[in-house]
Amino acid sequence: MEPSPVKNVVVRNLSKSYGSLQALAAVDFDIRAGEIFGLLGPNGAGKTTTVESVLGLVRPDSGTIEICGIDARLDSRAAKQKIGVALQSTGLQDKITPREALKNFGSLYRTAVAPQLLLERFGLTEKADATVDTLSGGQKQRLALALAFVNKPDVIFLDEPSAGLDPHMRRDLHDQIRAMKRDGLSVLLTTHDMDEAEQLCDRIAVLDRGRIVAEGTPRNLIAASRSAMRISLQTSAPLQPDWLAGIPAIREIVCDDNGTQFTVSEVTHALAALVSLLEERKIELTGMRVGRATLEDVILELTNVPRAIETT
Repeated sequence: MEPSPVKNVVVRNLSKSYGSLQALAAVDFDIRAGEIFGLLGPNGAGKTTTVESVLGLVRPDSGTIEICGIDARLDSRAAKQKIGVALQSTGLQDKITPREALKNFGSLYRTAVAPQLLLERFGLTEKADATVDTLSGGQKQRLALALAFVNKPDVIFLDEPSAGLDPHMRRDLHDQIRAMKRDGLSVLLTTHDMDEAEQLCDRIAVLDRGRIVAEGTPRNLIAASRSAMRISLQTSAPLQPDWLAGIPAIREIVCDDNGTQFTVSEVTHALAALVSLLEERKIELTGMRVGRATLEDVILELTNVPRAIETT
């Protein structure tokens, strides 16, 4: 399903400071119906403050937030009726059951889906009356999604939804998120998993130091990157990062036991300079792989986060 022209979320000029720290600075974005929108960036970029502001958990200093045509700052209660949220941790009591949790959450809304329907939809029927502390990680994640749907929302917020899930659970979750898109919902996804973002998101906004520094489809962001290609080398002797640092087109250099990897914007010029370097140092090139840059490369470039720091 292609995203609808209808915008279920419209955020304009959103700003928030904590003392001298400006957490958000004039953030603008919108999310259309039937669209999965990714909000990405390093820790401290402002993702949590953005999400909490839109959800009404934090009061921004300025800006407008519209949810399904409702001014969320003027009428937060009405806006919250349109939103479903699945956080990394639901904070449920250990001894509550999924059926009880769905019933209790539903009582907070004017319109609620019957617990049994949600238990069936999210594969929790067999665990309906088991306590939360006996559920597996995947079952707890499905319960979090079920709770997000209890009020028939038009907008879903997913905060690091696949964190800690095994590959099978992760695939099942991705299918659920794609189903949300097919049903015409607006989905805001925050994640540190760049493969997940690239696979799921129709558009992405990259936050850095409280500002959106880039926005577009994953494909377009990668195509526009200066780090257009990623090259991996195997050589007869290890290379040193400072040897390659003098080649202008090369960035994000990583030298380790697996060889040398870097991103490059001008492949022909970079390879010519690299061959000269290897000849000069009498090092043999034993293997090379060239592929397009990844979304992770783009985020690192846009936010100026060194790879060694980002991957620890």
